[in-house]
Amino acid sequence: MLSVQARTVASITLRATMGRRRALLFALPPLILVLVTVLLKAAHAERADWPSLILGGFGLAVVLPLTALIIGTSVLGAEIDDGSVVHLLATPVPRSTVILSKFAVATGLTMLFAAVPEFLAGLIATGGPSRLAVGVLAGALAGSVIYNALFVMISVLTTRAIAVGLLYLLVWESLLSNVVSGVRVLSAEQYSLGIANSIARDGNLNAHLGVATAAAMGAAVTVIALGLAVRRLGAFSLKGDAV
Repeated sequence: MLSVQARTVASITLRATMGRRRALLFALPPLILVLVTVLLKAAHAERADWPSLILGGFGLAVVLPLTALIIGTSVLGAEIDDGSVVHLLATPVPRSTVILSKFAVATGLTMLFAAVPEFLAGLIATGGPSRLAVGVLAGALAGSVIYNALFVMISVLTTRAIAVGLLYLLVWESLLSNVVSGVRVLSAEQYSLGIANSIARDGNLNAHLGVATAAAMGAAVTVIALGLAVRRLGAFSLKGDAV
């Protein structure tokens, strides 16, 4: 059961996040994914492997992280930018409660705006609840957790969370993880693809990690990122950091 403090922080975060104009951006990448899938399905695309290429290479590798970036940096980043986080830290709410509540809201919203459309696109692309559709849903759900832990942490570490998050996605996830094989074990994208492929069994998803490695590393990265976020947020009140 969530504590009263956690429910209060989560409720305030949800209203504030969905009330901002940025919330309009949440649905844009998933909408593009679904529309592209519908168009390809209607056009009877010649390549038989297009569903896995779209759902994996575009859905899990682009739509999911971008949606998580927008949402994950919104739940706390705006409060740090405008300084209102100081008022929150002045209350007797444990720093871990603040981080975990905001992380839970961000994860839930990402699942709603990215994982559900990913599954819908999978149903459209494959004509029903196929192994591929269920697999990418599982990968998107896992990715929602991992990416948001990272982006919430980044929001606490810097006031330029969007820029840093984009740099991370472009350089680490899109470039290095596809060029340097050793980087893949530290890639959130590969964690999502590995979990998805454990169900889909589709080589076109380009998953380079087994499900055991993907799940274990994903869990470790999530715990470490949230731990660092809690510690850093506590430092705001202890040191009186200007934000």
